Amino acid sequence: MSDTVLVERDGGVAIVTLNRPDRLNSFTVEIHIALAAVLDGLASDSACRVVLLTGAGRGFCAGQDLSDRAVAPGSGQRNDLGESVEKRYNPLVRRLRGMAKPVIVAVNGVAAGAGASLALHGDIVLAAKSAKFIQSFAKIGLLPDTGGTWTLTNLLGEARAKALAMLGETLTAEQAASWGLIWKAVEDAELMAEARALAAHLATQPTAALAAIKQAVHLAATNTLDAQLDHERDEMRRLGFTDDYAEGVTAFMEKRAPRFTGEG
Repeated sequence: MSDTVLVERDGGVAIVTLNRPDRLNSFTVEIHIALAAVLDGLASDSACRVVLLTGAGRGFCAGQDLSDRAVAPGSGQRNDLGESVEKRYNPLVRRLRGMAKPVIVAVNGVAAGAGASLALHGDIVLAAKSAKFIQSFAKIGLLPDTGGTWTLTNLLGEARAKALAMLGETLTAEQAASWGLIWKAVEDAELMAEARALAAHLATQPTAALAAIKQAVHLAATNTLDAQLDHERDEMRRLGFTDDYAEGVTAFMEKRAPRFTGEG
């Protein structure tokens, strides 16, 4: 296993750390392969009920490591960036959004380019107050990838999405929180403690219900109201047959804390 991605287990929580601190955890093929393997393993691991993603060192992720696919000026050489997006970045987005358990992202420093896009695919995103989000693509002649144009537009609207992507201006963590781009900005020294506490709490909750909430919110971006009502009906029917629902109701009636197993 590559040491570019570290995994720590804490009960039902898996803390996944991007680990190229000398390069601000920027992406290479190696880190893509390692992260894909880790996420696939956690997705199928019933003992893992929450994933917490963060970065080592002073940054979360600076996006693509440009030295990994550098082109010499005047050489006439070109790289097929679409191949990288298709084989690496798009599957990463689909892994995170399709995972049937919560994904918390703790942004501990700069999140730039694909790193900013990656962070915003967390189900709950916390950021240190010193963290910064930068859509740096236009500065090198590109557009946001890793779902960046979709996420920015759906979370912020066209005006802010276009301005952030075209200007590449730095967005502070506190501004990102006030705009509704992330859940909250916290003091730097408290980031991981708060993220771990949040993850530990979610690991005790009904995992199937949390996964259903995640999926339903994703579908709401494109569903009609009628389609969403039908989806909610079908999911309520399914969840109503789970042991966690029975335990939740019993605990409520008995005025005690529920003991959820996380099983659907």
